[in-house]
Amino acid sequence: MATQTQTQRRASAKKAAATRKRNASRTTARSTRSRARTTASTAANTASTRAKAEATGLQALALQVERAALIPVGAALIARDNVVENVKPFTTRTSAEREINKLQRRVATNLRKFERRGTTARNKFQREVKRNRTQVERFVRTNRRNIESQANGLVSSVASNLPS
Repeated sequence: MATQTQTQRRASAKKAAATRKRNASRTTARSTRSRARTTASTAANTASTRAKAEATGLQALALQVERAALIPVGAALIARDNVVENVKPFTTRTSAEREINKLQRRVATNLRKFERRGTTARNKFQREVKRNRTQVERFVRTNRRNIESQANGLVSSVASNLPS
């Protein structure tokens, strides 16, 4: 019968295996193969170590202490791998030039995209301003005509009512 600790360990192992599987599928094919071998051997070693550690409580305690020491080492190695992977395109002059040209093309493409978006926004704004100006001018013209006709009507009615 499994104890609560063993059940928790199995659940943790399943979660870790699922995480390793997700991470492995995200990497390139070449690194996937090497990582798969590493992961498989690591998983086998871990399972073997856990089985031995469960034999006695003292060994389980030692395993926890060992984990506390190995976690920062593993994190540092993963960070190192990421740095090496990001620096790799810049190791030779030709690959560095190729990478820089790629970046320059990407920047130029983005600048053209931003310029087109800005031009579109400017043209839309200009059309809107012109439309509003036309509407205001039309409104003013119409009201001016109405007021002029009313004023002319008043002037003629006042003139007709004046004694001669």
